[in-house]
Amino acid sequence: MTASAIRALFAVANRPEVVSLAGGMPNIGDLPLPNIAEGMERMIRDHGPQVMQYGSGQGEPFIREHICTVMKLEGIDAHPDDVTVTCGSQQALDLVTRLFCDPGDPVVVEAPSYVGALGTFRAYQCDVRHAAMDDDGLEPNALRATLQQLASEGKRAKFLYTIPNFQNPTGLQQSLQRRQEILAIAEEFDLLVIEDNPYGMLSFEADPLPAMRSLDHDRVIYLGSFSKTFAPGFRVGWALAPHAVREKLVLAQESATLCPPVFSQYAIANYLENNDWRGQIEVFKSMYVERRDALLSGLKEYMPPGCEWNTPRGGFFVWMQVPEGLDTQAMLPRAVTARVAFVPGTGFYADGLGSRYMRLSYCFPTAERIVEGTRRLGEVLTREAEMLNTFGIEGRRLPPDHGFPGPETN
Repeated sequence: MTASAIRALFAVANRPEVVSLAGGMPNIGDLPLPNIAEGMERMIRDHGPQVMQYGSGQGEPFIREHICTVMKLEGIDAHPDDVTVTCGSQQALDLVTRLFCDPGDPVVVEAPSYVGALGTFRAYQCDVRHAAMDDDGLEPNALRATLQQLASEGKRAKFLYTIPNFQNPTGLQQSLQRRQEILAIAEEFDLLVIEDNPYGMLSFEADPLPAMRSLDHDRVIYLGSFSKTFAPGFRVGWALAPHAVREKLVLAQESATLCPPVFSQYAIANYLENNDWRGQIEVFKSMYVERRDALLSGLKEYMPPGCEWNTPRGGFFVWMQVPEGLDTQAMLPRAVTARVAFVPGTGFYADGLGSRYMRLSYCFPTAERIVEGTRRLGEVLTREAEMLNTFGIEGRRLPPDHGFPGPETN
C-alpha cells in the first residue's frame, strides 16, 4: 500500500480560501437536520441499550429490509437475507476483493475508474486490466478484447468492476442496451460482475435505469450506499450477493469489524421511517443540477481553446480534457497556489495514463464558488498553454482507447 502523491496537496486544498472542485463530498446542508435531531434523540431515549450494543455481523434485519425497499426503485427484487451491511460501499468492495482475489489475479476495470477501487485492487496485489470506455460507458468490444487477451495468456478475470450510473470520474451512464450487452459478454465468459452504484438515484433527467443486478440475479454483486442519498458520516453501505457469496461476505465482515455499527444502522432506519426520503432525493437532485449548470457555464466562459468536457446527466462529476501537451498532475500545485483544486486524471488509471484529463466535482461548493473556481482554473490553464507555446514543449499523445471528452463535448 502506498500513500497518494497528491494527498498533501489536498490538505492545502481544503483551506477555506481554496475553491475545491476536487472532492466528491455530498452537500448535506439541505437535509432536514432539526427533524433528524429529534428522531435521533427519540431513538436513543427509546432504544438506547440496543443502538449502543454489538449487533449481527450481517447487519440488523430491519435495515436490510429498508435496503431492499430502496433497491426496488432500480428494479431490484431482493430478499433481506441476501444483503450484507458494510461500513460504506468501500468496505463492501474490499470484502469482495478479499474473497475472490489472490495476489496476481486479474480483474477487469473501466478506464478510467474510481480511485478508491484501484487502491483496493492494488492493496490486494491484483493484476488490473483496463477496458476502454466510449461516450456510453464501458465499451463492449473493448471488454471482449480484454477478456480474450487474458484467455490467450491462460488467465481468467476474477470479476469485472463497473460503475454504470454517472461513473466516477467521468459522469457517464450506461444505457439499458449497453448493460444488456455487457451482461451477455459476462455470460459468454462466465464472468462475475461487481456493480458499484452510489449515484444511481441522482438522475437529473429521468427515472433511474434498471440496475444490472435486476437483469441478472446470479452473476452480479451489487454494491450500494446511503452516503450520497442521505449522509456519508454514518458509513452505511451494503452488498447484495448470491446466497453462497453472502455467507462468505458475512464471515469476512465479522473478521474485519465483528459487526457494522449498530448505531448508524438505527439512525439510517430512523431517517427512512420518519422522513420523506424520496422527496429529499428530489431536493438533492435540484440542488446538484444547479451546481452542475454553474460548472458548465463557468467552463464555457473561462476555459481556453482546446479544452473539452462532457455534460453529465446525474451524479457529481465532469470529466475534462485539456490541450495536448499539458499535464494535469504537474499543473495541480500551481492550481492550488491559484486557490483552486481538481483531481488529475492519472489517479483514475492503473497504468499511469490520463495526464491530459481532470475530474471536476460540483457537489459541494455553492454555485457562486463553482463559477469563481472555474475562473481561477481558466487562468491557470491559459498560463500553462502560453508557456507551452512559448517554450515548445512536445505534446504527449495518449492512445485512442484511453480518455475521451464524453457524450456532449463543448
